[in-house]
Amino acid sequence: DDNDFWFGFEQEYFLWNPETNKPLGFPVNGYPAPQGQYYCSVGAENAFGRDIVEEHLDVCLDAGLNVEGINAEVAAGQWEFQIFAKGAREAGDQIWVARYLLERIGEKTGVSINWHCKPLGTLDWNGSGMHANFSNSALRTAGKKETYDKICEAFRPVVAEHIEVYGADNELRLTGKHETASIYDFSYGVSDRGASIRIPLATVERGWNGYLEDRRPNSAADPYKVAARIIKTVKSVAVEESVDISALVESELA
Repeated sequence: DDNDFWFGFEQEYFLWNPETNKPLGFPVNGYPAPQGQYYCSVGAENAFGRDIVEEHLDVCLDAGLNVEGINAEVAAGQWEFQIFAKGAREAGDQIWVARYLLERIGEKTGVSINWHCKPLGTLDWNGSGMHANFSNSALRTAGKKETYDKICEAFRPVVAEHIEVYGADNELRLTGKHETASIYDFSYGVSDRGASIRIPLATVERGWNGYLEDRRPNSAADPYKVAARIIKTVKSVAVEESVDISALVESELA
């Protein structure tokens, strides 16, 4: 663990009808309209299970969890919540508690929570991830592209080590389709949802001060293991942190 590392996990999941063994919103026979209209949607023909999702948000906030948001995802019946925390342990704790609370609400309403990363198999529907947004002081104050390149490149030789802890059956999800990079490749890029690691546009706009998003962890991954592996890789890189000279001068004069 290291409290200098901040994590924002984007936990995706499907609300699942145990009687039909399909996501909410899927007819008993056949399929709903192709994905696309469901993302961040409203309306009874697009959003399925919002009452469960919003109750889960309320319960999480009441429990003191730092849930940053919720949204309907790309596939019908698929949702996401985001949790931000400082330190691997705190981030992992909050994800596991939030998962438990969602299971309990689903139990009460007769809806299952499907955490599998690709529950609809090879059909043309997105899988579920747990994108890991992360930063440390070096990333938050880098001030130059070279620092980001150096840290991203540190992930390239340890792809197998990361995939090992990024969740079971990830080869079904990381195909190079449906906003994923292939499990066999490594790539990074600015605002690239098809990359292994995405450099957010906001990071660039802030003068290369910000965070990175590893898009490979899946929805059933252990957040403790994901965070610990990211910390280990980032710490393997020797980078110089940007120093705010004006702040140092002010502190000396104070």
